Amino acid sequence: MTRPAPTMSGLGRARKSISVSGEALVRVAPLSGGTRMVVCTPTVARLDAREWLAGSGSMLKRLRDEHGAVLLRGFSPLDADGFAELATAMGGDLLDYNNRSTPRTRVSGKVFTSTEYPADQTIPLHNEMSYTDSWPGTLFFACMIPATDGGETPFADSARIYDRVPAATRDRFEQRGVMYVRNFGNGMDLSWQEAFQTEDRGDVDAYCREHGIQAEWLGGDRLRTRHVVQATVVSRTSERKVWFNQAHLFHVSSLPAGVEQVMRESFAEDELPRNAMYGDGSPLDPADLAGIRAAYAAEEITFPWQTGDVVVIDNEQFAHGRRPYSGKRSTLVAMT
Repeated sequence: MTRPAPTMSGLGRARKSISVSGEALVRVAPLSGGTRMVVCTPTVARLDAREWLAGSGSMLKRLRDEHGAVLLRGFSPLDADGFAELATAMGGDLLDYNNRSTPRTRVSGKVFTSTEYPADQTIPLHNEMSYTDSWPGTLFFACMIPATDGGETPFADSARIYDRVPAATRDRFEQRGVMYVRNFGNGMDLSWQEAFQTEDRGDVDAYCREHGIQAEWLGGDRLRTRHVVQATVVSRTSERKVWFNQAHLFHVSSLPAGVEQVMRESFAEDELPRNAMYGDGSPLDPADLAGIRAAYAAEEITFPWQTGDVVVIDNEQFAHGRRPYSGKRSTLVAMT
């Protein structure tokens, strides 16, 4: 596709050459009380985040590992290509978005739009691709255009969510795991071609075999997949146990009540476009899901986006979502 012209660019002027130590070029402070998330602001005008990263050694990585999430605010705004440079410089090669669960548009290379759900919808807090057996370690978000109203990207500490989920619920999920059931080809969700980024059924079968996904081709152009994966993991950086699944998001009860009713009336349990169960195939307990959603809500951290903001998060340590909004909104995402 043709890449849209960037709204603001950090490449249209000469990048500021800096010889001072990286630590002296930024101030680091807690984003707000009660959260580990921090905000980095430059101490010099028009500082390019790529220049700072190049001169600060592993400072940003250390902040990500220690605090889980870092907001870069007040640096020169970057366009999509500059954003990709920043993410690559810190995290290495960018990842593509395969086994998709939401619609996105490729903006440049492996930089994507954030999930393209209607503006009036909430995207619940979740860890990226925790419905799979393979996920990105670091996520990068860049605010190109903040919404006129709303549109915040909430974040939440996954270890604190784990601690808040009732112990009995944790035990059930950890013992059984989570089964994600998806039905493609009914016109109600992504097609299998978009989800797996291919037109070839053989490619889908190969991917599913590699990742332990049970794939069943049905009549017409329909595909049903079942995948049993983790409910929690031990963070590779913090070494703390974290809540790490999307059962509360995939389960049909995440839909508005009226929509859930229509879906249940229209589809059998195993034919819903997407749903979640315990790993043994038994239905999830509504009380468990209510407790999980309450845990996410209690840990939610929000702040208004500003043009040029970049957030770097450890995907195991922090969950993210999206609030409804009005007006034009543009947020880019990269993964490493």
